[in-house]
Amino acid sequence: MATVDVYDMSGQTVGTMELDDGIFGIEVNEHAVHMAVVQYLANQRQGTKSAKTRAEVSGGGIKPRPQKGTGRARQGSTRAPQWTGGGVVFAPKPRDFSMKVNRKLKRLALKSVLTDKVNNNNLIVLDRLSLDEIKTKEMRKICDNLNLGKAMIVIDGSDRNVILSARNLPGVKTAAVNTINVYDILRFEKFVVTKDAVEKMQEVYA
Repeated sequence: MATVDVYDMSGQTVGTMELDDGIFGIEVNEHAVHMAVVQYLANQRQGTKSAKTRAEVSGGGIKPRPQKGTGRARQGSTRAPQWTGGGVVFAPKPRDFSMKVNRKLKRLALKSVLTDKVNNNNLIVLDRLSLDEIKTKEMRKICDNLNLGKAMIVIDGSDRNVILSARNLPGVKTAAVNTINVYDILRFEKFVVTKDAVEKMQEVYA
C-alpha cells in the first residue's frame, strides 16, 4: 500500500496514512480516462444551437432577375446561401450530444486519475478541514500553508463554511466525495482530500 503524509491546516505533518492500492495504486488506463473526459465534455453541451436553411428563411419567392440576357449568373432566389440574408448551407440544428460510458469504465478512469495524483505527489491528505465561520481570508491562509496553486478540495459531506469560504478563491474548487469526476481531477494540479473523505472513497469505490 502507498503511504502518504497527513497534514493539518497549518501545513505541518501530523502523521501518515496508508492508501488502498485498489483505488490509489492501480495501473493507469489512459483510454478509460480519455473516454471519461470525452463523455463529460459531451454531456455539458446544451445542443440548442440552430440556424435557418434556405427553405426556412422568409422571402425570396420572386426571381431576382431574368434567366438570360443580363450577362450575369442565373439566380432563382434571393434567399440562396450566396445572397446576403440567405439561408445557411448546412445549418446547425438542435441535437442531443450526450453519450454513455459503462459504469466500470468510468470507475476505472477515476481510479486511474487518483493513482496518477499519488504517483506525481499531487495528492494531499488533511487530518481535518473545518472553519468556525465563512471567511475567505482564512481559507486563503490554509491554501497558502499547504502551498496550493490550482487545487480541488474534497470533503466528506457538505460543510457550508468551507464551501462558501473557498467559492471566491481563483483556481480552487470544492466537492463532496460523491460528486467528484475525472475531468475536474485532471483540471486541477493538486488534489486535496480529508482523511474522512479518503476513508469514504475507499468504501464507495473499492
